[in-house]
Amino acid sequence: MKIECVSCGKKDLDKNTIGINKKMLGTEVSTFYCTDCLAGYLDTTVEEILEKIEEFKEEGCILFQ
Repeated sequence: MKIECVSCGKKDLDKNTIGINKKMLGTEVSTFYCTDCLAGYLDTTVEEILEKIEEFKEEGCILFQ
């Protein structure tokens, strides 16, 4: 399934990007942001989002398996 960013149109979002969208915006979201656009939407940095992805992976979150 090819998913693209709802904001900038970047194509083929990876599973971690989709996972962090679901984690931060809710598992029921049907549109997704790329990491750059998600950082802007959440008023944070890409680096902080990538750190959160790693934290959730280490915690065993099912969205990042």
